Amino acid sequence: LSSLSLPPSMHLIQVDSVQRWMEDLKLMTDCECMCILQSKPISTEKDEQNELMLSSQHSTCDNLQLLLKRAWIISTELTRIAQKLEKNRWHRVHSMTVRVNCHVRSMINEYNTLTRNSSEEMHQFEKVLIDKCSEFTAFTERCIQTEDEEILKSMKSCINETLTTVAQYFGQLIELVLTHEAQNLLRQIELSDSVYVTESAISSLFSLTQEGAHLCRIIAKEGGVVTLFKICRQDCFRCLYPQTLRTLASICCVEEGMHQLEKVDGILCLADILTDNSHSEATHAEAAAVIAQITSPHLTFTQHLSSFLENMEEIVTALVKLCQEASSGEVFLLASAALANITFFDTMACEILLQLNAMKILLAACSDKRIVDTPYSRDQVVTILANMSVLDQCASEIIQGNGIQLLMEMLFEKSSSGSSAEVAACERVQQKSAVTLARLSRDPQVADAAVKLSCIPRLIKLCRSPTERNNSDSVLVACLAALRRLAVMSPDGLEDSDFQQLVKPRLVDSFLLCTNMEESFV
Repeated sequence: LSSLSLPPSMHLIQVDSVQRWMEDLKLMTDCECMCILQSKPISTEKDEQNELMLSSQHSTCDNLQLLLKRAWIISTELTRIAQKLEKNRWHRVHSMTVRVNCHVRSMINEYNTLTRNSSEEMHQFEKVLIDKCSEFTAFTERCIQTEDEEILKSMKSCINETLTTVAQYFGQLIELVLTHEAQNLLRQIELSDSVYVTESAISSLFSLTQEGAHLCRIIAKEGGVVTLFKICRQDCFRCLYPQTLRTLASICCVEEGMHQLEKVDGILCLADILTDNSHSEATHAEAAAVIAQITSPHLTFTQHLSSFLENMEEIVTALVKLCQEASSGEVFLLASAALANITFFDTMACEILLQLNAMKILLAACSDKRIVDTPYSRDQVVTILANMSVLDQCASEIIQGNGIQLLMEMLFEKSSSGSSAEVAACERVQQKSAVTLARLSRDPQVADAAVKLSCIPRLIKLCRSPTERNNSDSVLVACLAALRRLAVMSPDGLEDSDFQQLVKPRLVDSFLLCTNMEESFV
């Protein structure tokens, strides 16, 4: 809806379209019935039946989920109205406007039935929105009663303006409702001494965070990070630490959450939890997940985490220990992901890891298929190895830990499920293992070990066969770089044709040759 600039809160639910249609069918058909009846119930019995249906919906889906579903439908309808208006489909515009009117009234009625203590500001917005929707419907009704092109043309701008106003008021109302819900949950957490009540409120808050970044921003602005860290500092709520930390990790995907974390000394609290051996493994794992989130290299707003550097050594030490003692693949994944991100966050982390014998611990973990059991875990391990490989001392460590063999195996990484996420993880594993080989092969011992393990033929295969690298250009570039480094150290390992095509030309020329290569040529 390019002309309306709908707020982000309208696009909170993003799921498979067929699944969404199935879920919304009930709401849509209810609304269609209301349109036909001009929103007038036939009898008291009908009203009672509607109330019964509403309460049964509420028993399986909380009031916010119901509201979000209505909001999604309304935002979709507003988008479609704008599209039909552009094409002068006046009858369709009117019928859809009536439907939006019904949906808005239904949404407001449902929410007021299911919620308590709504603010006066919210009621005022509800009234204004209903009035604007009625005005909108009246406008479009006049349009279908005339065929005069000049009148329709003059009314079109008025309808466009009203549509924009409806969208704005609707967005503001949704924002108010979401803020109100977040405030209620945070108030419950703040005031309750009951573990049961607090657990229920935190669970609901976590569900809110899963609806998108916009809700995370609202929760952060309302003090959600502060409230949750208060829970993490009270021993009476120790059993709720994993759930609380999981919610914090979700909120900290947005900049507002990160700022709040810094203000309440959240890093220090996380460091205390990670280094306290009396906490459960689940608590340590969720604390690691928060660390992984706030140090993610994909975030552009981690620069202000100055307190992280002050606590980095003890955090890294605790994470290495968690990797070493992990009882499951999930725990190892969270701990290793945090370590991998930290190696991007600050170069000093690699030196700390080297001092802690992290290389040996990670390589040993990779031999345990119960712990390192997915491409995602191997992606974290090889990321750490790649970032550590810039250190000269790393070469001897990786040879002692049989790391070259592991890197060779990673060059064969293949997806077992075929899912897009797993395929992408496999590509990253192949790329980073080639990068690590290229960096480490400046050491003659590493290069010699790689040649003896037949790394050169595998790298050539990855360069020449697009399917072996899943047509990934990043894997190709990394493999060409590794091959060229090994060719310098061991020129006898390549046939002349491979040397002429993959090593001798400029890297960009070899890249273009390989990307245009057909499978039959191999």
